[in-house]
Amino acid sequence: MRPNQSDMQTISALFLDRDGTIIHDSPDSITSLDQVRLIERADDALSLAKQDGFKLIMISNQGGIAKGIVTKARVDEINTLMQSMLAPKGATLDALYYAPSHPSYPDADCDALKRWRKPDTGMVEQAISDFAAQGLTIDLTRSFFIGDKQIDVECGLRAGLRAILVKTGYGEAEKCQEKNTLPEFIASDLYEAVAYILNRASEP
Repeated sequence: MRPNQSDMQTISALFLDRDGTIIHDSPDSITSLDQVRLIERADDALSLAKQDGFKLIMISNQGGIAKGIVTKARVDEINTLMQSMLAPKGATLDALYYAPSHPSYPDADCDALKRWRKPDTGMVEQAISDFAAQGLTIDLTRSFFIGDKQIDVECGLRAGLRAILVKTGYGEAEKCQEKNTLPEFIASDLYEAVAYILNRASEP
């Protein structure tokens, strides 16, 4: 049963891409546990964000599932391992979403979540709905989408979030320019992105 509107608490959130933003990406997709490596200072960054009250929400395209090169079970194992790596700094994510479909690889099960694939906003909308069911309203004006690709920036902007591009992973600044999907800030990595956010939040 959804809480009454008067009982809702307003929160801020960081919507985070996974590969190339939190953990190092792989050219052929991350399909095994031994490929999972945190990007330097990512755990410190997420710890600082959580201490400041942000909810942390992963929003990741995992089209390798539709391609048949990785299973949903393995993606879940990879996410669990990533969470265990973040845990020592108190930086675990509060919610994790991933889109299994791929436009070049039709699959009935995966295509049921076609609107989840970035740059579409299905995962963000699902997260907003899920948090609302817990009595939490995400303030989009004080929430951010952080990722290393143009589609991350576009997804964030479409969803009404403030978008930040990181240079780790693909760091597609030129593509953002080409498609006129301009991030609010371009950061060298997740740590610099979070530092920017926290500095902005502290301004009068």
